[in-house]
Amino acid sequence: MQMTSAEYVDCLRAAATLLNENKDYITELDAATGDGDHWANMNMGFVRLMEMSEELAALPVSDLFKKIAMTMMSVIGGSAGVLYGSAYLKAAAAAKDAQAIDLPLLRDILRAQLEGIMSRGKAQPGFKTMVDPLHQAVDAMERAMEEGKNEAEVLSAMRDGAEAGMKATADMEAMRGRACYQPDKGVGHLDPGAVTMWYQLQTLADFLLKEGNAV
Repeated sequence: MQMTSAEYVDCLRAAATLLNENKDYITELDAATGDGDHWANMNMGFVRLMEMSEELAALPVSDLFKKIAMTMMSVIGGSAGVLYGSAYLKAAAAAKDAQAIDLPLLRDILRAQLEGIMSRGKAQPGFKTMVDPLHQAVDAMERAMEEGKNEAEVLSAMRDGAEAGMKATADMEAMRGRACYQPDKGVGHLDPGAVTMWYQLQTLADFLLKEGNAV
């Protein structure tokens, strides 16, 4: 597979559409465990990215990620903006001077994003955050690659891992965010940040599989 900057922007557009379609769901999730503004914050970031789509599509991969980082940090409110900004700055460093994203680089980018979020947010897997789907996605992807699976199988494993990580947050006690101050620590509720991270990982995998870039 070879994913260009323009294709990555197309993938962001698909994630923005999925996010928009689930406005009420995400808002209700966040109202149950937080202050109900996660969807609005994330949506502002994606709307701004889509307004910049032509500019973003023309950038080299590393510069694309830097621009996304700066935009998310400046537009998305709450902790999410800072965390996504950190993730994309780490992704930019991982991309270096690559002209397109192949499967090993995609793995490195997702691993870098995971490390950036964990470092900045002082979060670990199991803390009931966006880390959980991303962590399981990266681990599943790396295992599939080590087992010699083909690209489509690796991407499917990444998507399935992300979904499992997202779903697992329902049974976790929150260790970060507003939910950790609630009596039940959010147990019984999916973490909204994990769900919106899952949307992005799902659309990334589905886009690459649908486009036929993975073999």
